[in-house]
Amino acid sequence: MEELKIMAKEENLDIVLDAIKKHLDENDTPKSLAIPIMVAVEEIFVNIAHYAYGDKIGEAKVGMEVTPDPKKVVVVFRDKGTAYNPLAKEDPDLTLGAEDRPIGGLGIYMTKELMDNMTYVYENDENVLTIEKAL
Repeated sequence: MEELKIMAKEENLDIVLDAIKKHLDENDTPKSLAIPIMVAVEEIFVNIAHYAYGDKIGEAKVGMEVTPDPKKVVVVFRDKGTAYNPLAKEDPDLTLGAEDRPIGGLGIYMTKELMDNMTYVYENDENVLTIEKAL
């Protein structure tokens, strides 16, 4: 798995997205699948940059591979920030109007809807969030 180590700052988002896009292009990922993957990567990286380390800046690792059988894109995010499982958060109630819903959680919900699988573990003092999309 190729891995990018980068400071978890929103200014580094383009570097992360460029690396993911390059990998997707090298693996002939159809645009219809690449776009949701890129949206999910953006959402997760920005959340790490904003929330993982509080007022400090820490490192994020973003790994990516395309597995052959079954063929799928796997992206793994690692950070040593505060332990937090975004998948444990209750999905927002979309039947409520935007003004009636509490702020937060919509991006992770959207990411869960875009990806085929998402998992979270806290291991070796790291948050590890994995997303997968079948090709």
